[in-house]
Amino acid sequence: MKYIVSPQWVSERLSRDDVRVIDCRFYMGDSSRGINEYIQSHIPGALYFDLERDLSGPVREHGGRHPLPDFDELMEKLSAAGIDRHTTIVAYDDQDGAMAARFWWLLRYLGHERIYVLDGGYTRWKGAGYPITEEVVAFPKRTFIPAYQPSLLATTEDVRRASEQDSAILLDSREPKRYLGIEEPIDRIAGHIPGAKNCFWKDALTSEGYWKKPHEQAARFASISKDEKIIVYCGSGVTACPNVLALSEAGYTNVQLYVGSFSDWISYPDHPIATGEN
Repeated sequence: MKYIVSPQWVSERLSRDDVRVIDCRFYMGDSSRGINEYIQSHIPGALYFDLERDLSGPVREHGGRHPLPDFDELMEKLSAAGIDRHTTIVAYDDQDGAMAARFWWLLRYLGHERIYVLDGGYTRWKGAGYPITEEVVAFPKRTFIPAYQPSLLATTEDVRRASEQDSAILLDSREPKRYLGIEEPIDRIAGHIPGAKNCFWKDALTSEGYWKKPHEQAARFASISKDEKIIVYCGSGVTACPNVLALSEAGYTNVQLYVGSFSDWISYPDHPIATGEN
C-alpha cells in the first residue's frame, strides 16, 4: 500500500531522528477526550495534534464545521514538532483512521510526500504488544516549508458546477441514512448535494478495523473511471478524508476534497438539497 503502513513498519523506525509520529485521536462531542487519552498513553515519541485546535480553523458563516486551519499557524506547529520536508510522518488515531486521514490530507495539501497513516490505529497497536508510554518528548525545531497543492482542494464553486453540470463526480462519504435524508444528527438540514453518489467512508476498512487492500478499494469505486475528476465530501471535511486516501490507494489521481462539505453547502440558502436515491 502507498500511504498505509503496518505497526511493524512503524516500530522498526521509531528510533530514527527523521521520523515523527503524530497522535490525532479526537472524539466528536468530547473535545478533551483525545488529548486526555494521549496523556495517559501513546506511541513512544508521538506528538499530539488536535482536530479542532490544530487541524481546523474557527467556524464562520461559511466554510463548514471544520474549515481549513490557519496554515501559518499549522506550519509553526509542524516546525516546532521537528518536521521539515525531509521528515517521514506517521499519523494515527482510534477513530478508524478519520482524524489521521485529515492530517494526512493537510500534509499532502502542503506538498509533503512522506506522510503515512498507521494501519489499525492505536488500540490495535497496543493490543499487538507494541510499546506505549506516558512520556511526552520534545524535538529540536526545524523549518517546515510548504509547497501548496491547490489541485487537491475543491471550492464551493467547483462543487456547484459539478452538481449542475456533471463536471466532476461528487462522492458523499457519510453513512447512507444521512445521505438519503432519513436522519441528520448534526446539521440543520438533511439530505445531500444533488447529483452526489453515496460511498460510506467506513467501507474502506475491514470488519477488523484495518484498511482494505488497494484492489479491494478499487472494487469499491469500480463504477468510476480513473479518468474522471472526483470531489469527495462528508459532513465537515473529516470523514471524507479516508475516502480520499482510499481512492489514492486504488490508483485514482484526480481527486479533490471539499473541505467545507455538506455543512458548508447548506450555509448558502440558494443551494438545493436532494433526498432519497438520485
